[in-house]
Amino acid sequence: MAEVTVAMGRGLVPPDQPIVCADDLGVVRGDGVFETINVRHGVPFLLKEHLERIQNSAQAMEIDAPGSGELRGLVESAVEEWNTRSAEEAALRLVVTRGRPSGGGPTVFATVDRVDDLSKRPRTTGVALRSASLGVAAMARKDAPWLLGGVKAVSYATTMSVLRWAKGQGADDALWVSSDGYALEGPTSSLLWLRNGTLYTTSTETGVLPGTTSTFLLNQAARIGLDAKSDVIGLTDLFEVDAAWLSSSVRGVVFITEIDGRPMPQRPDIHSELQKLSGFTA
Repeated sequence: MAEVTVAMGRGLVPPDQPIVCADDLGVVRGDGVFETINVRHGVPFLLKEHLERIQNSAQAMEIDAPGSGELRGLVESAVEEWNTRSAEEAALRLVVTRGRPSGGGPTVFATVDRVDDLSKRPRTTGVALRSASLGVAAMARKDAPWLLGGVKAVSYATTMSVLRWAKGQGADDALWVSSDGYALEGPTSSLLWLRNGTLYTTSTETGVLPGTTSTFLLNQAARIGLDAKSDVIGLTDLFEVDAAWLSSSVRGVVFITEIDGRPMPQRPDIHSELQKLSGFTA
């Protein structure tokens, strides 16, 4: 149960009060979009970037989402309420569904929950991954918009399935790999890698979700003496880099310890600098 819930048009909603109808298309068809925003020191991190991304996702799915100003107001209301209750790091989820089949516009709400120790732990322990085939070539989604490349949709059945599979294999997380052998992203995170003084992330031409945290880190990379670039990398080539990470809005920046049982190179010094840049703490 969310600790704070704010619904558009209704304001603060008690945690035991329903906010979504049984026939809402976000529930019955996964027809909606969302963002998860890290809240630290009472402030939503990279809020502008998250609002832009949810607008882009809604546009790609032809959902008539409220404007960024209205969504910002909803987020700020939820954060303000959270700040009256706790000073802990939190995760705010902003959701926009298509609403009910009978019409009436989208369903829009925000929830806030504390980031628990289980989510923070990989910031210091790292993660072991298992590679999983996405089933399409690296550039296939560019010409197939119905595959929803770059869209953060609420239809997460495949995501949860691959995470269960990876954990069943003894790993912490999964790494999506294209049918032609390119490492793409985690199910809920972006891929970063370091090679010869350049910090890379996967090109959005592959249809990966444009990561807010990874983009921030690349934009700030010069501050720690690194160049920055987006590109593609084969799974086999990933073992030859200097180090690699997953980044997301909740876990932050986590180093990859192994992929498919094969150890990955480490750069603890760069990991520490990336954590400082992004402001995530263990």
